[in-house]
Amino acid sequence: MPWQLRFAALATLAVVFAASTELRVAAQVVAPAPGRTPAELVPAPLPGQTGVLPRPLAPQPFAPQPPLSQLPVLQAPPPLDGNGQPNASLRAACPHPMPGDILQGPTYSDTGPPGLLPVGVVAPTDRPLPINLATALRLSNGRPLVIAAAQARVQIAAAQADKASVLWLPSANVGTAYIRHTGGIQSVTGDMVVDSTNSFIAGGSAVLRVATTDAYFEPLAARQILRARQIDTQTARNEALEQTAESYFNVQMARGTYAAMTDAMTKANDLVRRVQSLAGGLVAPDEIDRSRTLLAELEQSTQVARQQWRVASANLTRVLRLDPAAVVVPLEPDHLQVTVIAPEWPVDDLIPVGLMNRPELASHRAQVRATLIRLKREKMRPLMPSLLITGNGTPDFYFQGGIFGTGTGGSLNQWDGRGDVGAQAVWQLDNLGFGYRAKVREQQGEVELANVELFNVQDRVAAEVAQAKADVDSAAVRVGQAETGIKQGLSTYVGNLRGMGQTQRFGDVLTLINRPQEVVASLQQLQQAYVNYYRTVADFNRAQFRLFYALGFPAEQLACVRPLGPIEPVDTYRGPALPNVPLR
Repeated sequence: MPWQLRFAALATLAVVFAASTELRVAAQVVAPAPGRTPAELVPAPLPGQTGVLPRPLAPQPFAPQPPLSQLPVLQAPPPLDGNGQPNASLRAACPHPMPGDILQGPTYSDTGPPGLLPVGVVAPTDRPLPINLATALRLSNGRPLVIAAAQARVQIAAAQADKASVLWLPSANVGTAYIRHTGGIQSVTGDMVVDSTNSFIAGGSAVLRVATTDAYFEPLAARQILRARQIDTQTARNEALEQTAESYFNVQMARGTYAAMTDAMTKANDLVRRVQSLAGGLVAPDEIDRSRTLLAELEQSTQVARQQWRVASANLTRVLRLDPAAVVVPLEPDHLQVTVIAPEWPVDDLIPVGLMNRPELASHRAQVRATLIRLKREKMRPLMPSLLITGNGTPDFYFQGGIFGTGTGGSLNQWDGRGDVGAQAVWQLDNLGFGYRAKVREQQGEVELANVELFNVQDRVAAEVAQAKADVDSAAVRVGQAETGIKQGLSTYVGNLRGMGQTQRFGDVLTLINRPQEVVASLQQLQQAYVNYYRTVADFNRAQFRLFYALGFPAEQLACVRPLGPIEPVDTYRGPALPNVPLR
């Protein structure tokens, strides 16, 4: 090996060793000194929790990560049916539970509203799809498309990481080349020589053109991106569970509203019959018309409520990828209240939990680390050479050996074997250093942007926790108020209805104790009280799951570890127009 090539190889190894040493030193995580940590960034951990809050990273050190083989991989969920036996339609990943005192239960309320209404019944033309909340949440852990999209992004990032890890390897080439020259050419002495020559080569090569900065740093950055995409899969599962819960409680609310409207319509029919049966002198004709108008309004409202039930069902089946034409029939009562988060925890204690648990923050931190690695790459680029191992004899130096033929004129009459190998180590300073400085500034901007996005997610998480906690507290109070409203509405309606059947005499005039218009008004109030109650219960349940999502607890906690009831078999046939969901 020529001494120049030996020197270039030794210089390259020295630079790579220095860069790796500097990178290992920069990767060390230095614990903050006592009393130096800003309280607003790292609040004290809650009971049962350890560690401090991860903070947005500044463009200095980045934390080391485990090898790719040790990164968590979200596997396809195991199938289960209602008896715990294999069932291809129910798949969910069930990791170990997360410790903590924030989660409660989850528990169901065992009290029904005053004057509990019959459950709404689907129409004979509808196709019912019975399902309970626990089964819906189990399905949400594997079937929604948001999870499939996240898993596809993991596959893309893994392929990019594999590609980055083989930048050191040369590319194999096999082929042929033909070169013809006609006319003048300068000789080695500077004279013009007019000649006509041909050459042909058939062979192959192993060509390497790589910047050692890219070959060393890009796999590190790609691994951080892969880690971010794997964490995003957990984010997708959490989003799928939250969307499923929201859609499920929308169905319950719509069915409860339909039951309330059906009950009010039944009462209105009875009211019309009672008003018509009263003596002519006791009620005016407009009283009969008023009761009939109420009945017509309630009939329309009942149809709208049935429509809303079907619309809410279609949205839930879209999320879970079930039959879109089916009408979902929840197996739980419509007044069911689900408590997931312990209500006694104040919002000041819940916000740190969200900041520690939310996978979005972990994903963005990995992306910040990737930008820091790429910043280090640009800073090291002038110090680390590009390596070139090429051939000769063709314009792009693709061929390093093969069969070579040449000749003058139009003939190829001289043949022999040929081998050409060139090895180079090149240090480059782009655009006399100005291009290099621009690339460094550009990557510094990428680091700053990634940090800003991390801070933005951090602020959004804190706001979502506070908003969800406010929704939970408000809905908890309103549920009690709605129950009181039903009690008062029932009492008022029953009293007015009883009074409409009783008379009293003022002199020679016989009058009703309560006029029909008072019964009409009380029936409207009762119907609205039931609607408000079911809406408030749904608000409470949705707020509980929004708070669960905002706190960053993994979806598997409710889908697998702490199911909200038995897992029932469910029909996953999607109808003739849609394909079945593939098992993942």
